[in-house]
Amino acid sequence: QLQLVESGGGLVQPGGSLRLSCAGSGLSLEDYVVGWFRQAPGKNRAGVSCIGSRDSDEFYDDSAKGRFTISRDNVRNMVYLQMNSLEPEDTAIYYCSATNGWPNTAQRVCDLAWGDYWGQGTQVTVSS
Repeated sequence: QLQLVESGGGLVQPGGSLRLSCAGSGLSLEDYVVGWFRQAPGKNRAGVSCIGSRDSDEFYDDSAKGRFTISRDNVRNMVYLQMNSLEPEDTAIYYCSATNGWPNTAQRVCDLAWGDYWGQGTQVTVSS
């Protein structure tokens, strides 16, 4: 069974950090474009950061640049999103997706909020 499972969300104070994890089961994430997306109440799901299957193919939306870092661990079949300097505006449910085939670039997957497979999401709340 093909499955993505997110973890690492929680409640954090403004300025704090969290590391989200996306674990792949039944699929090898290194063969996929993997993206992190978030959806706040009343808003559409939007791409935060995506990483391609090729080296150096990474994309960050403007809100994530300089604060978030996406990375892969192919041995563990995981993709991480390190989030620093968190702000209340980052509060949302965070989802990871995996895409194989089309679209085949990190930016395109993020722009389209695309995913062949999706996880169930993990809640991130930034509040004092």
